[in-house]
Amino acid sequence: MTRVLTELIELLSLERIETNLFRGQSQDLGWGQVFGGQVLGQALSAAAQTVPPERQVHSLHAYFLRPGDARKPIVYDVDRIRDGQSFTTRRVVAIQNGQPIFNMSASFQVEEEGLDHADSMESVPGPDGLSSQREIWSRLAHKIPEPFRTRAVAEQPIEIRHVSPIDPFHPEKKEAHEAIWIRAAGALPDDPALHRYLLAYASDHAFVTTALRPHGVTWFDFSMQVASIDHVMWFHRPFRMDDWLLHVIHSPSASGARGLVRGSVFSRDGRLVASTAQEGLLRRRKRG
Repeated sequence: MTRVLTELIELLSLERIETNLFRGQSQDLGWGQVFGGQVLGQALSAAAQTVPPERQVHSLHAYFLRPGDARKPIVYDVDRIRDGQSFTTRRVVAIQNGQPIFNMSASFQVEEEGLDHADSMESVPGPDGLSSQREIWSRLAHKIPEPFRTRAVAEQPIEIRHVSPIDPFHPEKKEAHEAIWIRAAGALPDDPALHRYLLAYASDHAFVTTALRPHGVTWFDFSMQVASIDHVMWFHRPFRMDDWLLHVIHSPSASGARGLVRGSVFSRDGRLVASTAQEGLLRRRKRG
């Protein structure tokens, strides 16, 4: 396991400071605000630590309320809404500076047998031979402003390979569709909850920005204000984050300064393991 992956796992593990209170440290990826995937992963970790281990999360619904400060820790307050015979429900509020910055509801279920069908994975090039996001950033390092440049070219805990990458500084208009291979940068223990935390963390990478592709802009265009509003995930089948997963993303709509994206996560052998959705703010800044 790489050092940066070990650090990410520690970041998601959290410090328990009371029965239903947890504290997580923050990670600065170069823009001063907390990465949304970090809050998702930590909130899910906090909720799962109040649930019996035989119950695994099957869905989460979250809202980003305020930007998080990457210089400060975050407190997670877990509300034990319901403990039923088959399902367990938790609500989590993330707090910084005495104010909620994020809230999430998550549902957990005991393992059960049932009907089974799923969409098929589209035919795309496999991860082997594709450039990693780190390699792409390294080639563009001279164009990337500090302090993001240092983080962009550093070793990453999650390997990311875009099937159809775009030049973030000179983007062409493309269809509102993207496919991204993701994998943890090292072997992981056999802990299903940990694999779900890590997928929640990774699912926010290059997600809502798919809605920018038809318009020939990226989040590096400083005339655009881009931020996540909400995030939804459903977990369908077991998976491992230390094997390649394909996140296929489509944006069906952008309007009213908001963009909607929906995603499907497949294992390398084509099983649908999770579904995702997010709405984000896509606002053109007014010229002063």
